[in-house]
Amino acid sequence: MMITEIIPVTKQKYKIVTDEQLAFVLYKGELSRYRLREGRELPEEVYRKILEEILIKRAKLRAMHLLEKMDYTQTELQRKLMRGGYTQEAVDIAVAYVKSFHYIDDERYVSHYMNTYAGRKSRRQMEFDLEKKGVSKDLIKAYGESHDEFEDETSLIRKLLEKRCRNPKDADDKEKRKHYGYLLRKGFKSSEIQQVFNVFFERFS
Repeated sequence: MMITEIIPVTKQKYKIVTDEQLAFVLYKGELSRYRLREGRELPEEVYRKILEEILIKRAKLRAMHLLEKMDYTQTELQRKLMRGGYTQEAVDIAVAYVKSFHYIDDERYVSHYMNTYAGRKSRRQMEFDLEKKGVSKDLIKAYGESHDEFEDETSLIRKLLEKRCRNPKDADDKEKRKHYGYLLRKGFKSSEIQQVFNVFFERFS
């Protein structure tokens, strides 16, 4: 493969780009060590050496460092490492490494997330958030089917509304619309919100 670009990232880091759409980041001294130059060939054996001696080791360390600070889903960790300038192969190996020690576990992540935000977000909003984080729909569905202890959505809407609307007797249409929009953004169904609204504000009319 041919090195088409060597782009400065910082004073000490450079991004190497090849004609095969391969891209990775090395330090300045490593460019000299492996004799990398724009317009030069990057032999397969040299690339494999860079991968094994630097990229994989560095990706593993980066993954461990990230997980020390907070929990990630597998997809989130992959995205984070890819943005760090590691090749797909190095990322896959690093993720498999931390996964083998259960440092990442999407099933555990779903359980923790659902329990953390229960009572603050609707079930639908939590499921949507988890999908954005790359958790499979099947895993989310399986967790939901095995856990029925979550609070009824209308009860949760009422609690949130009671917390937000301190003077329901004085609430005008503008304020009601504001609360309604807030609950919609939380992922609750409009029919459930309206059901609670009808009872909640009717008591003070």
